[in-house]
Amino acid sequence: MENNIIIRKIEFNDNKELASIVRTSLAEFGANKPGTVYFDDTTDHLFELFQQPDSIYFIAERDGKLLGGAGLYPTQGLPRQTGELVKMYLRADARGQGTGRLLIEKCLEFAQQAGYLQVYIETMPELRKAVSIYEKFGFEYLNEPLGNTGHFGCDIWMLKKL
Repeated sequence: MENNIIIRKIEFNDNKELASIVRTSLAEFGANKPGTVYFDDTTDHLFELFQQPDSIYFIAERDGKLLGGAGLYPTQGLPRQTGELVKMYLRADARGQGTGRLLIEKCLEFAQQAGYLQVYIETMPELRKAVSIYEKFGFEYLNEPLGNTGHFGCDIWMLKKL
């Protein structure tokens, strides 16, 4: 726990508020465009999505307030033993306090425990602050996307070997 932040697994009742955080964050950075999670139906059903084996979604909360979350998912078409860091979004007032770092650490820890050898991420230039955090974690740039995410609006692809 850092700054009274609790990291826990997603619950069904988190769906509506979490979808709002995801879409509000994307709109705030001008990244609410086609080919992103902004328009994914699964954004409204993250609890259900993360019932998939070898996946997990973590929620960050403080004093009972949902701050955001991040997950790891075995996206279709990724190389063997590769998971994707997905739907990493925080409320504006939760950024810059280490919350994102805590969520990424939990996801990478889960990835290792689940037997993944590398973690992939797709993002956009609009989310440059997040990109700088991924760089600090050792994610390296790729020249093309991996897997079948369907997110043609993302044009930054990164990979971290565990």
